[in-house]
Amino acid sequence: MFAVMQVAHRVGAATAEALLKRGQKVRVLVTEEAAGERWLGRHAEVRVVDAANETSLAAALEGMSGAFLMLPSEKGAEDPLAAQGVALSALVHAVKQAKLKRLVFLSAVGAQHPSGTGPLVGLHRAEKALSAAAPSVTFLRAALFLERWADQLLDALDTGELRHAGHVHLKYAQVGAHDVGEAAAQALEEGTSGTRVVEVAGKENWSAEDVAAALSSLLGQPIKAVERSAASPELPPLEAELYQGLARGLLQFAHAHEVRRGGTSLFDALRPLV
Repeated sequence: MFAVMQVAHRVGAATAEALLKRGQKVRVLVTEEAAGERWLGRHAEVRVVDAANETSLAAALEGMSGAFLMLPSEKGAEDPLAAQGVALSALVHAVKQAKLKRLVFLSAVGAQHPSGTGPLVGLHRAEKALSAAAPSVTFLRAALFLERWADQLLDALDTGELRHAGHVHLKYAQVGAHDVGEAAAQALEEGTSGTRVVEVAGKENWSAEDVAAALSSLLGQPIKAVERSAASPELPPLEAELYQGLARGLLQFAHAHEVRRGGTSLFDALRPLV
């Protein structure tokens, strides 16, 4: 049986779904009972946990063949990286306490850099802390999520503009939650020994202009990609640093020839957002 954390998160849900479709037994870890109801109907086991409590989390991981884990985003925290550090400490101790055999951890392309990537710095620290936490550790480094464009949909409908902190014609690696979930399920089943990095991206690289064109079709009205500065005061500091890192080339694959590409089209990946 495999444990999957944060199934309220699109990637957590996609991973649990992918494992169930492959005939695997799944235990979903939720923070409140109501969040587990849909999974009971999918014949998954549901365990309510306090993700910030290492003892609670360790008990939920005990006896599992493997687990897919991730850090909370902590976007609303005064210091998101510090808040993630607290969550990371609980995660590391829980994995070791439960003697978990196989760990797949959601990381991101760019996490190989210790600085200059905004919120990805927290994932760099997580990779360092979890590197030898289990006999089999996979860091699933995902490209930038296509789902992040959802935050702009209402503004795009009102203004007809999709704002991007960078060159709107630049094609770069992005990926949808479905493809990451499939890659996570595959990594859990593979169960290689030692610590490895698996990088995952969408079917091809897309620009903000490509995203705007797909959204135009989905929304039934013209949407234009518009460039804005990564130093815009509208952007939170960590998000601004992320896009500055993208412009500097820090969000590049560490092993470009080994990237696992998903099969979902841009149109289909964006469809659930509208």
